[in-house]
Amino acid sequence: MAPPPSASSDTAATIGAPVRRPSLAESHRSIPVPMGKGMFWRKFGAFAGPGYLVAVGYMDPGNWATGIAGGSAFGYTLLSVVLLSNLMAMVLQSLCAKLGIVAGLDLAQACRAEYSRPVRLVLWFLCEIAIIACDLAEVIGTAIALQLLFGIPLTLGVVITAIDVMLILALQRFGFRKLEAFIIALLIIIAACFAIELALAQPAIGGIARGLIPSPQIVTDPTMLYIAIGILGATVMPHNLYLHSSIVQTRAFDQGAGGKKEALRHATLDSTIALGFAFFINASILILAASTFHTAGRTDVAEIQDAYQLLTPMLGAGLASTLFAVALLASGQNSTITGTLAGQIVMEGFLDIRLPAWLRRIITRALAIVPAATVAALYGESGTAQLLIFSQVVLSLQLPFAVWPLVKFTSDRKLMGGFVNSGVLKIVAWGICLTVIALNLTLLVQTFA
Repeated sequence: MAPPPSASSDTAATIGAPVRRPSLAESHRSIPVPMGKGMFWRKFGAFAGPGYLVAVGYMDPGNWATGIAGGSAFGYTLLSVVLLSNLMAMVLQSLCAKLGIVAGLDLAQACRAEYSRPVRLVLWFLCEIAIIACDLAEVIGTAIALQLLFGIPLTLGVVITAIDVMLILALQRFGFRKLEAFIIALLIIIAACFAIELALAQPAIGGIARGLIPSPQIVTDPTMLYIAIGILGATVMPHNLYLHSSIVQTRAFDQGAGGKKEALRHATLDSTIALGFAFFINASILILAASTFHTAGRTDVAEIQDAYQLLTPMLGAGLASTLFAVALLASGQNSTITGTLAGQIVMEGFLDIRLPAWLRRIITRALAIVPAATVAALYGESGTAQLLIFSQVVLSLQLPFAVWPLVKFTSDRKLMGGFVNSGVLKIVAWGICLTVIALNLTLLVQTFA
């Protein structure tokens, strides 16, 4: 790949093609960063935000489905998958920040600049499938939360999610910083709800510690592997890689080598802290299911609605179920926002097509609502639960098609210069990529053998 223009310029659509504007152009370099030496906390404060938008994708309703199913069926065993998935995510998101800050390209733009038209069309199509699968989880999760809190029928709740899209898009008019603040506020609500839930559940510390150690049974047991793949897909989401590489460019940092180095340090710290926050929430979902349902012999709880109905009688606190539903609603709304941004970035980056945000969002949401409403009408709660987990497996199957280019680009010295991945980081990053591919192939072999 030829070296890209600086981040202050527009990015190239294809190799040798005319220069074009960056994705999310209205927010590009719109947030000032203090210049000069020192001022660590002020600079870190300026960079804090994109990591939390990314972290939202790591705790959407799809995570709830896989966490509840895994915790109730297998206890704390799959906690190690949650931990390893989160560690993988921290490495991959740091690479996204590096690509955006150093090269001035998001992942979709880099793919468009490097690959032939047929290849990038395939990559775009696969990424769109991932976004729809993620949106499917958000639709179902929000509809379930509305049903639990207000008694709204599941099918009607799915339809109502078409309206919440427009309300969320209105937030973008207040500026990117306000959008980040709103998302962080919702994350705090989710974390507070689960902190109270865990205090009520009183999980076994020893069981949690043992669950953090990987077990060979995860790979050899087809049912456990299916849930594990779902957890991986629900945690390391493909569209998050495109999202992060773009939104780090909303910061107006110094474009010199020193400025980029400092920006990369702050952006990596931001995403690592945010993903640590996401790990607490994802682990809490599984731990809550394991300590409440599995230990009581209820290994069959795989549906969010069942978990809601059982929490109050099993924990002995009427507040437990309400907190659970409130956190679920906040999770669905948060993921809706980041899904909208990721959809814009992917379409602009791969195809150089710029649709109005509302139109882009309505198209994506419509593609998710149709299967969700159909399954809800025909099969009810059990059908939507299975569809939720399946959507996360689809995300995992799409993941290698985003991870491979990301690792390739950030390991390219011509593109990254002195910021190219070190030898150790290359080994770790390619190891993550190959692990994801191996797990997906194992699942496919076990499924169709």
